[in-house]
Amino acid sequence: MIELLEQFDRSDFKPKPLPRLLAPPVSKPGVLTGLILALLTLLPSMLPKSGVTQGAVLGITFAIGYAFGATWQWAWHFLEMPAPSGRFWRATAWLAFVVLAYFLGSNLWRHVGWQNTVRQTFGMEPVSPVVWLLIVPVSLLFAALIFVLARSLRKLFNIIVRWLDRHLPRRLALLIGGVAFTALLWGLWSGVLVDGFFALANQVMAPLDASTDEGITRPDSPNRSGSPGSLVEWSTLGRQGRTFVSTGPTVGDLNLFHGGGALEPIRVYAGLRSAPTVEERAMLVLNELIRTNAFEREVLVVATTTGTGKLETNAMDSLDFVTKGDVAVAGVQYSYLSSVLSLLGDEDEVKETSQVVFDTIHGYWSALPEDDRPEFYLYGLSLGAFGVESILTSIEIINSPIDGALLVGPPFVSELWSQLIEERDPGSTPALPTYEQGRTVRFTNEHSVASLSSGEWGGTRILYLQNASDPIVFFDPDLLLDQPDWLREGQRGVEINEGFIWIPFVTMWQVLTDLASAGSVPEGFGHLYTKQANADAWIAVTQPEDWSPADTERLMQHLSTLGPSRYPG
Repeated sequence: MIELLEQFDRSDFKPKPLPRLLAPPVSKPGVLTGLILALLTLLPSMLPKSGVTQGAVLGITFAIGYAFGATWQWAWHFLEMPAPSGRFWRATAWLAFVVLAYFLGSNLWRHVGWQNTVRQTFGMEPVSPVVWLLIVPVSLLFAALIFVLARSLRKLFNIIVRWLDRHLPRRLALLIGGVAFTALLWGLWSGVLVDGFFALANQVMAPLDASTDEGITRPDSPNRSGSPGSLVEWSTLGRQGRTFVSTGPTVGDLNLFHGGGALEPIRVYAGLRSAPTVEERAMLVLNELIRTNAFEREVLVVATTTGTGKLETNAMDSLDFVTKGDVAVAGVQYSYLSSVLSLLGDEDEVKETSQVVFDTIHGYWSALPEDDRPEFYLYGLSLGAFGVESILTSIEIINSPIDGALLVGPPFVSELWSQLIEERDPGSTPALPTYEQGRTVRFTNEHSVASLSSGEWGGTRILYLQNASDPIVFFDPDLLLDQPDWLREGQRGVEINEGFIWIPFVTMWQVLTDLASAGSVPEGFGHLYTKQANADAWIAVTQPEDWSPADTERLMQHLSTLGPSRYPG
């Protein structure tokens, strides 16, 4: 509530005439603070930003800084502290504005060089030297929109207090008005805006989920859900589910690499529309696994999807090559929303779905003869990794352990991951930590070779695949006041630019805004993980028989030659 009370005279709290909405008084401390924060956010961050993104960040940052400065100014006057006055203070203020304006312009110009340094690391095309011609208008637009909203809220506050002032003493009217206004805003935010947003998001995403991507056709193979012999209707799989069961390498593709003897991979899936409850969807997937003889395969993977129900092509296709097709993968959709939105609104859904699906399939698997059942693995990307962690920390897994798990790009809310990073072995880094000498849990990235890790790896092998430049992994609210280890000297990942330094408040905001760019960088950076990194991770976790480092190198070369996934007819 920026300058909410400055409309009232301090002597008797008598309301003054309201200013025009689009031409209110300007807070000089607010402008000063806004310029300082805007200046700092132009410094390099974790990921490169486009001109539009940087402009939006700049405008929002200035508005936030203005709010801080204006609130501080109001509190100063409310406490009746003496206001600085005289020529010296006016000259000092103008000098500060001139200096900050100079550095803001300088940083806008230098921003191009900083961005291109980061882009060079990521193998991206450089930005234009005149990108600031885009940044400035976009920033002004975002700042103006926020100011209009803020002034509108202040006008609403004044209306409430004026109405109360007719019936109550002025000081009491001011107190009750402030409480009522705050309650109104909180109610709108938590009860209307948030719930309404997620309700609207689901309504918008549901029709998209009912669509089918170009080139995707119903599979004929009985080894795929949605096929003519499947227990799951093709129309209920959802957009991501239809893509998952209809794509991937064919037996011919696998034989071309292995020289023969490959099997067609089994892919089963249930969408939100496939059954009304998560328990029924889990049972449907189990029956699909039984129908396709999936428990006779060498490897069984229970995969937790991302928010929209996606199972990443790079991970699934590389798994097929590593296992020679002797694999079955099962997935269940739990949301229509993206992982970021699901993290805010469907966190309980991903936990419940992960655990129910695991318990249903694992219960059947564990009752089979130990020598006559597939190896059991878990997989999750992003929010899916968060769901897998809920399984790994459940008590059900203790009595009948699994063979391993691959967690890719775990989001920052992952409690198990955070604990492992915090308790890592001395001398290891957050980007590539070692935990208890790698006996159970190991970490890898695009630049390390997971399958060549030294030391004994136990019967249950858990592997995290993470990029040092992935803000979805390394964002942390503690960045507000604490410098993270991953930004300290000697602890940085290879993708982190040396110009990216920790600044209280600012760094948290920079990494938070980087979340929007996590999927807009080349593969191998940010939240995008290559086929090669996924394949190397699967080799390390599954440890296929008679597999040599030469086979790994040959597979990496083969995967690099593959184009977009082909869709079997």
